[in-house]
Amino acid sequence: MQPIDLLVTNGTVLAMDAADTMIVNGAVAVAGDRIAGIGPASQFSEAGASRVIDAGGGIIMPGLINTHTHAAMTCFRGLADDLDLMSWLNNYIFPAESRLDAEKVYHGAVLACAEMLLSGTTCFTDMYLFEDAVARAARQAGIRAVVGEVLYDFPSPNYGPIENGFSFTTELIDKWRGDDLITVAVEPHSPYLCAPEILSRAEAISAKHNVPLIMHLAETAGEAEKIRAEYGKSPVAHLAELDLLSPRLLACHCVVLSEEDIALLRENEVKVSHNPESNMKLAAGVAPVPQLLDAGVCVGLGTDGCTSNNNLDMFAEMDIAAKIHKVQTADPTVMDARTVVRMATIEGARTLGLDAEIGSLEQGKKADLIVIDTKKPHLTPMYNAFSHVVYAASGADVVTAVINGVPVMEQRRLQNIDVDAAMAAVDGIADEIGRTV
Repeated sequence: MQPIDLLVTNGTVLAMDAADTMIVNGAVAVAGDRIAGIGPASQFSEAGASRVIDAGGGIIMPGLINTHTHAAMTCFRGLADDLDLMSWLNNYIFPAESRLDAEKVYHGAVLACAEMLLSGTTCFTDMYLFEDAVARAARQAGIRAVVGEVLYDFPSPNYGPIENGFSFTTELIDKWRGDDLITVAVEPHSPYLCAPEILSRAEAISAKHNVPLIMHLAETAGEAEKIRAEYGKSPVAHLAELDLLSPRLLACHCVVLSEEDIALLRENEVKVSHNPESNMKLAAGVAPVPQLLDAGVCVGLGTDGCTSNNNLDMFAEMDIAAKIHKVQTADPTVMDARTVVRMATIEGARTLGLDAEIGSLEQGKKADLIVIDTKKPHLTPMYNAFSHVVYAASGADVVTAVINGVPVMEQRRLQNIDVDAAMAAVDGIADEIGRTV
């Protein structure tokens, strides 16, 4: 074996590979930015490693992948709650966003990166304004990110008219091409806020550069009714007519789906981001995730933004995702713990086209992993590690995060972010927003 730069040892390893490999008293060896080996701890020599992290008998697993959020919305956490989606957007969020600039978005994104790292997320997918600032914040934090500037019919506070939005997106793709942490996606907001020509042009840019196409889709009954009234079809069928359904498309929410819609998603290998907490809070409904999974659709998990959740804790999202579908279907066997953990790891990576690099602990893959401290009253005893991750653990139990082979959090201390400064910056933004909205 090649020289080991980092050895994470003495923990129960959940590899999240095709076999759902679990190794009690296991270890993960890292060389450079990649996994050099995985196996029983006795297989590796601590003396032969440049650095050793002792998991203390906890859980070693892939970092969690948040497949849909709006990071800089940390600036608006709690600004407008207990409202329906359209009132929330039109009366509060869009007016507040009109006052944003790149500096505010940067500070909001830094705080989001801190929150996500502290709760075990090592990769997130972002749709927002001033996305170059989000990319810079993620790069500074050392967290992996898929970012895309939101595109819609009306002028943006960042780029102005939509034509500039397409140029800005292309410039982002060129600027961050080849970066080892940042991927750029093309992100029209939704079929109800984007005319067909905007959607088609976004798809063309996505295809040309072979990057993900990401949008909100079929989030509410009202949206579905609006699209049907305008185009005579469901939102999914509308995209199908525009030739937008492809393996590059990540459709976020997908609450209002017919059997025909699900078949279209499966036939075209469209990926789905499930956001149960946001859908619950906005009373959007419950996405038919068990049916999507049964049909063979790839589904990942996302938190959505801090104004519709109101946190970025993927452990909370896993817990809710498992339970809401049991209640919805009156079947306690659906969405078992292993399935949900896969949605938050390897299936999340698949939704982004990154599954060859991240999402599972396998030799040759990028070394993105976390350690969960299980020596706590609420995590004792442990009969099943998968159940613990979904039903008992929280983001606060994550003590270590490694991304690209680099420890970015150790003993719950972030290495690249001054958390107090990040909170103070967003508090200052909130003071300004509170005076003007």
